[in-house]
Amino acid sequence: MRNFWLAAAFCAVTAPALAQAPAAQPPLRCGVDGTFAPHAFPALSGGVQGFQIDLFREVARRMGREIVIDSASFSGLIPALNAGRYDFLCAPTTVTPERAASLLFTEGYLFTELQFGIRRGTPPIRSDEDLRGRTISVNKGTPYESWGNANRERLNLTILAFDTQPDAVQAVIQGRAYANLSGNTVVRYSASRTPQYVADYILPGTRFHWATPFRQDSGAMRNVVEDVLTCMKRDGTIARLSERWFGSRPAADQAEVTEFPGYGPPGLPGFDATPQNPSCS
Repeated sequence: MRNFWLAAAFCAVTAPALAQAPAAQPPLRCGVDGTFAPHAFPALSGGVQGFQIDLFREVARRMGREIVIDSASFSGLIPALNAGRYDFLCAPTTVTPERAASLLFTEGYLFTELQFGIRRGTPPIRSDEDLRGRTISVNKGTPYESWGNANRERLNLTILAFDTQPDAVQAVIQGRAYANLSGNTVVRYSASRTPQYVADYILPGTRFHWATPFRQDSGAMRNVVEDVLTCMKRDGTIARLSERWFGSRPAADQAEVTEFPGYGPPGLPGFDATPQNPSCS
């Protein structure tokens, strides 16, 4: 009986403390296009690997959270984010004024430029006029498809939109498309792995932030993730990942090492001018 009353007294003392203990936070959820090498692509051991995977696993670790990274077609990622399936996207997402009007973005952690890849032996592209009357392959739902559609009539283009970047590259190699339009890191990586495919013309004036999108009601989480990314710029983590996956150390003017003012890409909707002051440990 004495042991019973001791146990009861212990429970009475500890129960309030246990009730007040913080619940474990659920895993962060994000999505990537798992066919977009070297950013995210299948690993031989299963799952996906790449720059984005390493980047956001480290972001989650520094936040003290687990993370679940789903692989899906890029064209479905933003609708899935808006539907609440993901907390944010781990996919490299080009910040455009149209997207910034409906989503919240972190500042850029990479710059991207629009670049064409062509089949080896094809005359190099000197200007977009060399594309007149040609067929261009793109990844569906991307700014590359948007550029093609915007210039379709002016240049009499035929646009082949594919669910995956490898399929868009194969269309060029097989002669179904004259050129493939994508981001510069992806075109360079594809060229390094496919001898018949050559990185070619970069469209002038197409440098954009690649950043992390959130729903518009997720401003607090956006700021937390951006603080972590800023700390990873300061300690060189993003630069090291860039060198590992893209083959060269980023220059001093690249987004991997540049801290932008406030939260979000400056000058676009969703930008918050509150000065950053992250506690980097």
